[in-house]
Amino acid sequence: MASRGYTEGRRKRVEPRGTRASSSRTTELRRLPSVSQKPFEEIVAEHGPTVLRVCRAVLGPVDAEDAWSETFLAALSAYPRLRADSNIEAWLVTVAHRKALDHVRAVSRRPIATNELPERPARDSGSAGWESGVWKALEALPLKQRQTIAYHYLVGMPYLQVAQIVGGSQDAARRAAADGIATLRQTLLKGESR
Repeated sequence: MASRGYTEGRRKRVEPRGTRASSSRTTELRRLPSVSQKPFEEIVAEHGPTVLRVCRAVLGPVDAEDAWSETFLAALSAYPRLRADSNIEAWLVTVAHRKALDHVRAVSRRPIATNELPERPARDSGSAGWESGVWKALEALPLKQRQTIAYHYLVGMPYLQVAQIVGGSQDAARRAAADGIATLRQTLLKGESR
């Protein structure tokens, strides 16, 4: 007499139809013909500048490129699992947001060397002139204001999506952006009158 689940004479497991859990590989093979995702290289080319602007606005010009790279490395591994109807730009901004927060947390945990002078960051030729004042003013803003300004004004996301990424309500995101813009205007106009 054969034991339950095995056929007589063979050691192959037989399961009733519809109860077998499909592996992720099988699911992917069934999904691939119906889903036509763009090559990831095209995604980087299309959305890379936007993600870099977000990283620069949140972290400043020195750390932005590291966060940009980390964003696309993380996105590369998750891209095949992305739903076909997903908003790719919003998804990449969310990934960039999380990488920027990781970077901010990591910087706050780093020890400060006291015996040596800190190394001065290399000046990016693109951030010289009037932009350097903007970066300093952005850096002085609280993180949530900086993020809402970056996501709404640089990326063009509606406040509802900004609130989902940053956390909080749509009205709170609108208020944070308005407060941040008001502070930037005061800071930058004060700098022009000197």
